[in-house]
Amino acid sequence: MKRSALLITLIFLFSIFASGSVIAEDTISFSIPLPLTGSKAKFGEIEKRSYEIALEEINAAGGIKGKKVKLEFEDSQGKPEISRAIAEKIIDVKKQPLIFGEYSSSCSKAIAAVAEERKVPYLVVTGAADNITQQNYKYVFRMNPSVSYYTSGLRSFLKEVVKPKTIAIIHESTDFGTKGAEGMVKDAKRIGMKVVLNEKYESGAVDFKPILSKVKSKRPDVIYMISYVMDAALLMRQIKELRIDAKLFAGGAAGFAIPEFIENAKDASEYVVTATLWSPKVTYPGAKEFAEKYKSKYGKYPSYHGAEAYSALYVIKDVLERAKSWTSEDIRKAMKETNIVTAFGPIKFEDREGYQNQNFMDTLVLQVINGKHETIWPLKYASKKYVYPIPRWRDRR
Repeated sequence: MKRSALLITLIFLFSIFASGSVIAEDTISFSIPLPLTGSKAKFGEIEKRSYEIALEEINAAGGIKGKKVKLEFEDSQGKPEISRAIAEKIIDVKKQPLIFGEYSSSCSKAIAAVAEERKVPYLVVTGAADNITQQNYKYVFRMNPSVSYYTSGLRSFLKEVVKPKTIAIIHESTDFGTKGAEGMVKDAKRIGMKVVLNEKYESGAVDFKPILSKVKSKRPDVIYMISYVMDAALLMRQIKELRIDAKLFAGGAAGFAIPEFIENAKDASEYVVTATLWSPKVTYPGAKEFAEKYKSKYGKYPSYHGAEAYSALYVIKDVLERAKSWTSEDIRKAMKETNIVTAFGPIKFEDREGYQNQNFMDTLVLQVINGKHETIWPLKYASKKYVYPIPRWRDRR
């Protein structure tokens, strides 16, 4: 009777595990939460396409330990409460032994809390708020730099080239925007810039002119903006309309670093610089090949978000191939020992400077030159010489 009960229990547990179709004899399946609808859908689309490119390559090369990889995408709509529900389903129902994905910081934080609670490793791919990896979490790992490190390359460019005395900061009010603004305030102190304005706004605003009028009255050397793509484009169009001149217009990555910014801002985007984590022309192994493959499929180069997603699947492959078993605990141990170079850059999870399981890497600076994003800084990664000083609006054609 006891043996029969044990056998029934084992069959029941196996059926629950198998019902999620996570690991089968010849396949392994992953569910990935992403914003596929809503205001952040553009980023979700870039990441989904990039995961799929990596998927094709990995399966063509034999999969992961001989198992073909399958991906399913769950639409979070960019809402943290939906992200949390998706994470709970992936872990509790599908029994997936690790989780990765999402875009925004708020959604990534929601998943991180679930993953830590359930003791399941979570690889953060793009969520950048500092505190995601400042919670003493053991099971949360982040491959992208935190928002405070986004500007390390830009800070160097400002200090060595622009040498500004004043800066105005405009940022959207989410965790990403707020933490990014706080980081730039600290950077300004290091460089010796005076912050003459630090103004936040709600994402999706349609009229920035009241804020921009304040900026214009302060006459800052640098106007620094942290915005998603539609806000970023509208800000620059209205800056042009109001003829607000500055030594430099700078973005804190996000919307400023993707091709849609140029498409929507048009000539108002020219000479704008932005912090970024990656460039299609950077010399990391596989970076150019991924960028060209993406462009051949979709007609434009991917942003750094695409490179992060593409490389994330390779990180998962590396971890699973090194793990002693595919239990969550062995996967966590293998994740902790990660030390590889991907198309996105080097990936190594460290505990330092108040962060746990955080990847640290160089960041880049892009500038829109002749309607295209070019890497301008650091000079060793530059695809074109930077344009500085930039012309006043009245002197542009």
